[in-house]
Amino acid sequence: MRLKLTIAYVGTQFKGWQVQDHAHYLAPRTVQAELEAVIGRIAGGPVRVHGSGRTDSGVHADGQVAHVDIPDEKAAIDWQRAINAQLAPDVAVLAAEPAPEDFHAQYSCLRKAYAYSLWLTRAYTPPKLRGFVWNTGELDLAAMDAAAAHFLGSHDFAAMQNIGTPLKSTVRTIYSLNRAADLNPDWSQYLIHWRVEADGFLKQMVRNIMGLLADVGRGKLAPDAVPAILNACDRRASPATAPPSGLTLAKVYY
Repeated sequence: MRLKLTIAYVGTQFKGWQVQDHAHYLAPRTVQAELEAVIGRIAGGPVRVHGSGRTDSGVHADGQVAHVDIPDEKAAIDWQRAINAQLAPDVAVLAAEPAPEDFHAQYSCLRKAYAYSLWLTRAYTPPKLRGFVWNTGELDLAAMDAAAAHFLGSHDFAAMQNIGTPLKSTVRTIYSLNRAADLNPDWSQYLIHWRVEADGFLKQMVRNIMGLLADVGRGKLAPDAVPAILNACDRRASPATAPPSGLTLAKVYY
């Protein structure tokens, strides 16, 4: 039986999503490894949890999706409760539901949405937001809006890709890239959430886009510099990378 899992986690103490190949006593803590350990104990044997994609060390998730095959005789288990009972507090299964045998968390995905949060004053950062925002200080948001418009549509995003697994194509389509102030009136002046939806993302693509937008907001780049940077297809054309703390995998669409 195949299960579709919707997962949330705080990425601060994780070395990313993916299991890393180390001796057991040296293996870094990853979300995939913890899920496989818990589910394997319940299933009665080793399992492989397939995620919709990797998140880097320090990146959070509100709606990561994964699938796992479990023995048919275990189908009656309340898998959400059973898994959550053994997980650490910084990761939780939001839903566990049967899925068709041909469902694949990665390859069935149509698009994804990421959110990135900025804190716009150097005077202070609310303690509860530490580890969840990038404290950039004041930025020119109108200039960032103008730059963001150039990312919309289908482009070769090689200039926004950090070194990783070789890919057949670095062309991706961004459907939306926009910002909104936080709903908390005490924070709305300083806390800005960007949301980007695309048919897929390259390694650290969102963080690199946010790094570029922050450079625009600081006046280091003009908004209309974006097309030339994308056309260069060279990561060195705009090397700024936003930190992982502000990034959250918001939703995966099927």
